[in-house]
Amino acid sequence: MEDNVRAPLISGLMTAMALTLAGCGGGGNDSGASAITVVGSSTVYPFTRAVAENFARNNPQFGSPVVESTGTGGGMELFCAGVGDEHPDVANASRRMKDSEFATCQENGVDQIIELQVGIDGLAVVESPEGPGMELTRAQIYEALAAEPYGEEQTAETWSDIDPSLPDTPIRVYGPPTTSGTRDAFIELIMEAGCEANPAMAALEEEDEDRKDRVCTAIREDQAFIEAGENDNLIIQRVAQNPGYLGLLGYSFLEQNEGQVVGVSIDGVAPTYDSIASFEYPGARPLFVYIKGNHLQAIRGLREFVAEYVSAWGPDGYLVEEGMIANPDDVRATNAASAEAMTALTAADFES
Repeated sequence: MEDNVRAPLISGLMTAMALTLAGCGGGGNDSGASAITVVGSSTVYPFTRAVAENFARNNPQFGSPVVESTGTGGGMELFCAGVGDEHPDVANASRRMKDSEFATCQENGVDQIIELQVGIDGLAVVESPEGPGMELTRAQIYEALAAEPYGEEQTAETWSDIDPSLPDTPIRVYGPPTTSGTRDAFIELIMEAGCEANPAMAALEEEDEDRKDRVCTAIREDQAFIEAGENDNLIIQRVAQNPGYLGLLGYSFLEQNEGQVVGVSIDGVAPTYDSIASFEYPGARPLFVYIKGNHLQAIRGLREFVAEYVSAWGPDGYLVEEGMIANPDDVRATNAASAEAMTALTAADFES
């Protein structure tokens, strides 16, 4: 979408969201473009929303931040589009910014980006309590959902087609769209890992690396995988109503909907606070917030908003009550220092 079309759309959306959020916590003196604007991950959204509400109550002079769930990829596109009132100040992300996104930011003048790892989440696979009680491996999930499992035609219709020990129920998985960081994490942590467990994939990589990447990451496009949008609560509802169906979403949504859905063990490890905090659970992943340093002078309260986030992300902070898993002490200390100094990312940070 061209910038001259996107700008009024973003401005109108954020103004509407500001009115909505203002009703939740402390309307202030500033509104519209002067309010802090946040876009991005649906997984990080409830955490940033909680921070925004507390920030608005504690700092009414700055007004209520505007927080919108657009998906990680969509949020990065908006965040990196440029500098100025029509562009957001903060991006939530359920995976790290890609080097290609960093390059786009730089090209568009967004050359002061502060990266904060705000906590940890798990990519949970869930089912209804009335479901078959699935226990899966990453390889089985890959084989069920890959467009071309190990480079072959996808013919599996039921889980028992993957492994006779699995239930004879149709493969039906509700998941996020391509703009979602949760989907990116699913592909990296589950699909690729499951694919690469097959020794033949190493040979394929040597022969044709691009082909190997497609084989390991492309998700089938038939009814086995059902895109359910960026709303994880909708996935909860659909899985709860359809025993036998699975869903992919953030652990925080599983924790907050205990009883409606249950977690599926992956490689013998159930998604729990402790297994995710220790990264024992295969779907554990860090969560990020990106601050546009170019806006620190123009947007009143942006530094204070970041400070509110830092105060909330500890083991005793209110974000844990919202379902976030706190970073280890050393990671929190490093990111608190980055928040204090507003240390900007460089290209070298993406070389490791």
